[in-house]
Amino acid sequence: MKKVTGLGGIFFKCDNPKAMNEWYAKNLGLPTSDYGTTFEWREADNPSRKGSTTWSTFPQDTKYFNPSTKPFMINYRVENLSALVDELKKENVTIVDEIADYDYGKFIHVLDPEGNMIELWEPKEETDTEM
Repeated sequence: MKKVTGLGGIFFKCDNPKAMNEWYAKNLGLPTSDYGTTFEWREADNPSRKGSTTWSTFPQDTKYFNPSTKPFMINYRVENLSALVDELKKENVTIVDEIADYDYGKFIHVLDPEGNMIELWEPKEETDTEM
């Protein structure tokens, strides 16, 4: 079973998300908004399939990374999230919440052995015929 297929996003805490977004926009050219930026790309093996990776800042007091106390969270793109969660449970991986389903995909949060929050995302398939 294929598990992680790529990075879905990098999220990190900072003292001033707005100023941090502005710094990255000015100095590194990231087209940021209040939510960071999203890099869109196409799969190398199937260019009709689109994908995205998000870069986003969060305030230091965000609860979104809880129960982790770490200042970052990585989102991994996965295939078949339900089957992967079943495997993770068999391996006694700490599952933080239940699978949540949104218009843009399914999500769940788990902890690695050092308490780092990991967000697993099964995106809705995005395809088109334009290249």
